[in-house]
Amino acid sequence: MVDHLPPIRVKDLCKEIHGQAVLKSINFSVYRHEKVVICGPSGSGKTTLLRCLNGLSSFHAGSVVMQGIRLTDAHSVQQIRMKTGMLFQGFHLFPHMTVLQNCTLALTEVKRFTEKRAVELAHYYLEKVKISEHANKYPLMLSGEQQQRAAIARALCMEPEVLLFDEPTSALDPEMIGEVLSVMNDLTNLGITMICVTHEMHFARKFADRMLFIDEGNLLLDAPTETFFKQAKQPRVTAFLKKIGHG
Repeated sequence: MVDHLPPIRVKDLCKEIHGQAVLKSINFSVYRHEKVVICGPSGSGKTTLLRCLNGLSSFHAGSVVMQGIRLTDAHSVQQIRMKTGMLFQGFHLFPHMTVLQNCTLALTEVKRFTEKRAVELAHYYLEKVKISEHANKYPLMLSGEQQQRAAIARALCMEPEVLLFDEPTSALDPEMIGEVLSVMNDLTNLGITMICVTHEMHFARKFADRMLFIDEGNLLLDAPTETFFKQAKQPRVTAFLKKIGHG
């Protein structure tokens, strides 16, 4: 039955850049409400894979199905993005708009909400990420951690079924990382499926249901989190964990 299929399915995904393979026949599925972390060394293809999931990067072979929609053309990309939010390494907030305006823009322009309804929803999600008191401030008036919270609230306003995170803590000072990771953990209560590229292995171990390890464009391991950290037999994975102090 179609209803029993995982809502996110990646099959034989291949991508080349300037003739060089950066993703090599990637296969995995993500089930509803799962929290999956994609990890691996720098330059392994993690972010490229994430960008392929919502059409920000094209691919040369294979298939991506998100929430029952197969990514094939501009129309399918638009459909997928209506159900998928993405948080980037930078915050990508509009500096000339307040936090509240950043959150309501897509609601009024894309979803055609009334201003009143958009503002109410924005305040609801700003409260969820504990930043409602900064709603009328401009992004540059906020700390990096507060800006990331604002970016998360903006993504949540579209009420996505899936959230994609690309190194959500990479632009933050070390003392701010824990605050943002706490917010992300809180999002699990909303029942959103989440896929996160991160190098923060302490967070990954607490956050993820499953770990995907990519190296040189190959998916070398897809395993439950505790298996990944305690029982992984793949030599490249064990070497990686040892190098970063988790072996």
